[in-house]
Amino acid sequence: MAFDMESLVEATSGAVGALVSSTVLYPLDTCKTKYQAENRAHHQQKYKNISDVLWEAISKGQVLSLYQGLGTKNLQSFISQFIYFYGYSFFKRLYLRESRSKSIGTAANLVIAAAAGACTAIATQPLDTASSRMQTSEFGKSKGLWESLSEGTWSDAFDGLGISLLLTTNPSIQYTVFDQLKQRLLKVNIKKRKDEVSSSPEALSAFSAFVLGAVSKCIATCLTYPAIRCKVMIQSAKTDENEEGKPQPKSRKTVSGTLYSIWEREGILGFFKGLQAQMLKTVLTSALLLMIKEKITKTTWVLMIALRRLMLTSRPKIKSS
Repeated sequence: MAFDMESLVEATSGAVGALVSSTVLYPLDTCKTKYQAENRAHHQQKYKNISDVLWEAISKGQVLSLYQGLGTKNLQSFISQFIYFYGYSFFKRLYLRESRSKSIGTAANLVIAAAAGACTAIATQPLDTASSRMQTSEFGKSKGLWESLSEGTWSDAFDGLGISLLLTTNPSIQYTVFDQLKQRLLKVNIKKRKDEVSSSPEALSAFSAFVLGAVSKCIATCLTYPAIRCKVMIQSAKTDENEEGKPQPKSRKTVSGTLYSIWEREGILGFFKGLQAQMLKTVLTSALLLMIKEKITKTTWVLMIALRRLMLTSRPKIKSS
């Protein structure tokens, strides 16, 4: 029971952390996504910097449109983080139990994180596609969740799934680095508090979780950014454009076609267009997520134990005849 409860606590705290962090940083996410989705030659680009997206929203009186797709993104974030943290915690504890080891090596941690990430990507891909289409729509013209998903065939809802599976290496690297640093830091804290007795798990301070989250996400983002931009372009709601920047009928985008388009129109630096904005957004999101998760884990743990005891005490006793 403790095994399942601890996995549930990890999943719940991770999902709540994702919900709060994605809401706080959503305008930045919208600006970043629209900037990444644009694929034109340098002299034809509508957005020279990410700030141009913000100024466009302000000049058109569509500031609230920076939140277009927020509901879908929050739903996707909550579900994906719940599945990921539950799967990661479950597989990690299963490995420790079956291998009878006291700790997990880096290689095993990467495999466990990748497995949890793959399950998450498959389960939430339609929501991810819909939220990307909403964010990259013209300000004030975003469609609802069902309209976004019903634009094409059902398979279109899984656009970018291959890259999403590839990008499972991103959280794998992030959470492996974070978990290893966290365990080392907690060992130091436990040694300093040997005389204190506590039934709840040791937790990081908010500042420590923020720093560790930022460092781990920074490393993962740099390594996987070209794939991240390719995925945004594939899921974009915008029509394809020719060399003169004129819209033409939208065709289904492929990974190879998208990579060639970036290379042809923007050169090798195009693969890293928006990297700074991506770094800022993902580092802040990850750091906030892990900070919030660490702070509410203890509370969630206590509530789970209290609920369990309440259920046991309120269970009717069987009278003997």
